[in-house]
Amino acid sequence: MRTASAPRVLHLSLRSQHRRKVDVDRVAAQAARFRGGRLPRVQVHVLRSGQELIQKDIREERLDRVVVASCSPLLHEHTFRKAVEKAGLNPFHFQMVNIRENVSWVHDDPEEATLKAIDLARAALRRVRLHRALEQKRVPVTPAVLVVGGGIAGIHAALTLADAGKKVYLVEREPTIGGHMAKFDKTFPTLDCAACILTRRCRPSAPIRTSRSGPTRRWSRSTASSGTTTSR
Repeated sequence: MRTASAPRVLHLSLRSQHRRKVDVDRVAAQAARFRGGRLPRVQVHVLRSGQELIQKDIREERLDRVVVASCSPLLHEHTFRKAVEKAGLNPFHFQMVNIRENVSWVHDDPEEATLKAIDLARAALRRVRLHRALEQKRVPVTPAVLVVGGGIAGIHAALTLADAGKKVYLVEREPTIGGHMAKFDKTFPTLDCAACILTRRCRPSAPIRTSRSGPTRRWSRSTASSGTTTSR
């Protein structure tokens, strides 16, 4: 397995409310012992100053990996990736640890919270060593959708996408569409006829063309106004 050099810094980006639950200095000391690493930087900062500090360390310390222990990656992972990229580091040589939702917000015992933060930090240090430099690129895509299953859910999804202007392929293995609902006599709560509901919902806005291909039947519907094709 390909391995990279050990990351040279761990930023523990913790605000005051996290410090009440997590012994930050202890987490830093334990993280520094991982594979002979140096003592990570422990810094309490707001988002903007934290980015500037990371960029400064990348340039001055010639860092090759960065780990940030802070809030949810969903919230700020992209922000920190952009920050390390501006400092000349590949954005995918960055790893973020969530010690807010996963630690300080869910633990009342500071000892348990600190031990968990240590485990998460060490896991991130181990993982980031294996990160590879990736490059983002744009590729062309076909603006079409394949819906598998011609039950009521598949029909509804196909028609909704078709109404949005997408080309839709609806695939069903049975001879007819409608699924289990088409077999019901009445449906709750209105006690309407199931077949009637399906007929109203699936009424085509253009003629339906049927054809036979191989051992199974295939139907296709083309809607001139939206450029939508639904086939089964």
